Amino acid sequence: MSVLSFQAVQFPALDHRSLPRRRSSTGYINTVRCGIAEPSGKPAPFGQKTRYNDGFFEKVFMTLFARKMGRFAAPAKSGIEAEKKRSWWDCDYERFVDVSKRVMQGRSRMQQQEVVREVLLSMLPPGAPDQFRKLFPPTRWAAEFNAALTVPFFAWLVGPSEVVEVEVNGVKQRSGVLIKKCRYLENSGCVGMCVNMCKIPTQDFFTNEFGLPLTMTPNFEDMSCEMVYGQVPPPFEEDPVSKQPCFLEICKFMTETSLV
Repeated sequence: MSVLSFQAVQFPALDHRSLPRRRSSTGYINTVRCGIAEPSGKPAPFGQKTRYNDGFFEKVFMTLFARKMGRFAAPAKSGIEAEKKRSWWDCDYERFVDVSKRVMQGRSRMQQQEVVREVLLSMLPPGAPDQFRKLFPPTRWAAEFNAALTVPFFAWLVGPSEVVEVEVNGVKQRSGVLIKKCRYLENSGCVGMCVNMCKIPTQDFFTNEFGLPLTMTPNFEDMSCEMVYGQVPPPFEEDPVSKQPCFLEICKFMTETSLV
């Protein structure tokens, strides 16, 4: 088994001008629109599902993650054989969310999070976490660099987002990512899925596996979410999400999504 290795390289200062930008009241903000099919070009209001135009590469990512998670999921109602016959570009976001829901069935909160960790590790070459720690030690530059990468590379998963200025340990830096309306939360309508299949395992993966602290703060009133690279996440018991009730009107999976 080969081990991933890199030569030491000197990285230039991060230039946020390489990302699309728009003007705001406080200056320019890096932003990426994510194939939104709404006439306004913006996410739909709360309670309405945003329409997207997913391309080939978006569907490849959806299928890849769906297949990885499918190894841990309860059987689909449509039958396992039908799932196997799908091509790499024949997956949509609804199927991806459905697989996530089936992963949660019969598992505790901690077990659900462990599945996500296993899936994320399976996406990486051997030794990748150690190499990440060497290339991206927990510095301001590393935090800002990963924030900039998050905007384009995770648009298929969470929808449009933008890099924003945040304060970490008293220092202002552009290591925040504001997700306008999380596609995963919007399509699942489930607080438990947001917390156990996304927020907590993603925070833990970056903080513990990659050694780069990450805190994610979802806003359940408008389905936005703020990611702050470089900020150590609080213990679950002290995190406001631990007391967040389910969406009574839109969650169809309440009996399977305990936060405790």
